[in-house]
Amino acid sequence: MMPVSVCICAYNEESNIERAIRSVYSQTTDCFELTQVIVVSSESTDGTDRIVTSLTEEFPSLMLIRQEKRMGKNFAINEFLDNKMDGTISVLLNADNILRDESSLHYLISPFKDEKVGIVGGHPIPTNDPKKLMGFVAHMVWTMHHNVSMVRPNIGELVAFRDIGIRLPTDMQSDEAIMKMETEKRGYISVYAPNAYILNRGPETASDFVEQRARVIVGETWMKNRYEYSVPIQMGTQRMNTLIDSVRDMGMHPFKIFFTFTLELISRLKAKEHMRRGESMSIWKRVGSTKDLK
Repeated sequence: MMPVSVCICAYNEESNIERAIRSVYSQTTDCFELTQVIVVSSESTDGTDRIVTSLTEEFPSLMLIRQEKRMGKNFAINEFLDNKMDGTISVLLNADNILRDESSLHYLISPFKDEKVGIVGGHPIPTNDPKKLMGFVAHMVWTMHHNVSMVRPNIGELVAFRDIGIRLPTDMQSDEAIMKMETEKRGYISVYAPNAYILNRGPETASDFVEQRARVIVGETWMKNRYEYSVPIQMGTQRMNTLIDSVRDMGMHPFKIFFTFTLELISRLKAKEHMRRGESMSIWKRVGSTKDLK
């Protein structure tokens, strides 16, 4: 049985943290052993820490690490890696996401039976209503992510990786992409697990979408500039093929598709402005409308 440690990064997540924790402990552990769940709470000022502490009586393997100062997700992940048990497979889960069903971790962890596998990404599913404009945008984005990953894994939202001593730079973001790059450098392969479902919430307003998407683009651009490494979604031919597949999956909705790509263009322009000012956005602004998972 493979030992597994789960990291949940949190910043003021009192409305979501318990559901995230319980979704982990509800998993079917037929191919792995859940050795510990560590919540890294970065300067939370709400009830996040109290809720986690109260759950440690029910779940003895649950641990809280409180950071007195918020220094970015990469810093929080390094804190987890420095405190988890040695030799375990590491899983990264955001506090505002939940595992969709009891077999999600089974599908995420199973590929590690192959010793060549270094990192595995799950399948994010937004809980937004796709019939609404912003709900369509959220589903379009993650449908494209899924279609890209079916060809070349694009790791994000739910991630598992081998403990091979990697630590993340703390002056930038893109934690999953950096981890993927580093494991591949060491000769491992990346895998996409389409049945490892994770539920998230897409932005409910155009301004929140641009805020969230711009910071992702900044991270991808910093990676390309610093490491000459491009994530799969950045590649031109693959983006066009993915768009065609995603329109097929989502249906032909000309206005909604046009609106989605208008928001993407605005996000890229905003990202360029951040880059012009030399901003790595290693500490993200909280995007409120993504926190109501429902």
